[in-house]
Amino acid sequence: MIEIPKKQKRQQRLVERIEAQGYATLADLARELAVSEQTVRRDISELDAAGKVRRAHGGAAIQGNIDRSVYAQRRRQRAAEKQLIARQVADLVEDGSSVFLDTGTTCEAIASALTARRHLKVVTYSLRSALRFSERDDFVVAVPAGFVRHVDGAVVGGQDTGFLDQFLFDYAILSVSGMDAAGNICDDDQFEVRFASMAMQRAKTILLALDSSKFGKGGLVRLCHVGAVDYVISDTAPEAAIAEMLAAHDVKLVTCE
Repeated sequence: MIEIPKKQKRQQRLVERIEAQGYATLADLARELAVSEQTVRRDISELDAAGKVRRAHGGAAIQGNIDRSVYAQRRRQRAAEKQLIARQVADLVEDGSSVFLDTGTTCEAIASALTARRHLKVVTYSLRSALRFSERDDFVVAVPAGFVRHVDGAVVGGQDTGFLDQFLFDYAILSVSGMDAAGNICDDDQFEVRFASMAMQRAKTILLALDSSKFGKGGLVRLCHVGAVDYVISDTAPEAAIAEMLAAHDVKLVTCE
């Protein structure tokens, strides 16, 4: 039997971790792999040169689009928690409201939960979310022009950057890669951050859906500070320091506990 070299095993684990999360910091990778940050930095450099990951400030991100199997895995991960969060979000949205809905597996769950509401007007760049509303003749649904990203059904590339200028929202519903200890809300996709930022500027109320595994985690691209949102909806409460930070910025914390 041929034994796989230790370095190769470590780098494979590193790639799997980054694919699962989209982005990971040097510190997190070093802790999980039980090696120094210098070792992780060398591994990332080699993997970047091989086209397997992309070096980023303070860590590494996925190289190109997420693989279908990885996205399917994300949909299965913490599925029950996402369903609980989705119902809490839907309870906050009033019938007849105008809504911007972000993309991602959490927002797909939220889309399903929003079918319990009536007469919504929804703007989303997720075709998978839009299709969940297709049987509702009392909903108005708008999506931008562009190309469908097959892995997750997002409409990307080629869309008019002024698409959102024509809309005003009662609610912007967002889901991101994480919120770090300083309160920075981050994601790993620059396109998604740009659309989310534009929607926030046009919304009366901003709802951030964030499962508890994402508290204390960063991301490749900063969207805003948590003080810019009105609600954080999660399955369980974060650690005390983060809860206190939310309270200090008048951010309402809604949990499923």
